[in-house]
Amino acid sequence: MKHRLDLDTWLRKDHFHFFSQFEEPFFGVCVTIDCTQAYKAAKESGCSFFLFYLHKSLLAANQIEPFRYRIENSEMSEVMVYDVVNASSTINRANGTFGFAYMEYYQKQEEFFLHAQKEIERFQSTTGLVPAVSGENVIHYSSIPWINFVTV
Repeated sequence: MKHRLDLDTWLRKDHFHFFSQFEEPFFGVCVTIDCTQAYKAAKESGCSFFLFYLHKSLLAANQIEPFRYRIENSEMSEVMVYDVVNASSTINRANGTFGFAYMEYYQKQEEFFLHAQKEIERFQSTTGLVPAVSGENVIHYSSIPWINFVTV
């Protein structure tokens, strides 16, 4: 479910109108994050670090309303607030290829792990890129931790 954000009462209305006129009204950042404690917690509980951090980041995104905002319609004039955001993540296959899986958000970690693991297993038996059919309420994840991005 989703609802339209009332732009007339939104404190960031002027900011939205200003940046929505840009050709690319967004930016990305690459940062180094120390995940030592999270990695230890995942391994001590016997779960995949990938699913652990995926769940924790979705948990945070679903608790912070602006992370659930999506700009919709061809004029980019409406901001929709989704009740829930899910994940679309790259999944590696044994043959060296990857594709995009869709994982629904569940607040309870065990429930998320169960459904996400089933999706990974299902997905690994497919071929091709297989873009996830997921709608607008997703966060796209791709992780290549062996590469450091440096800005100058």
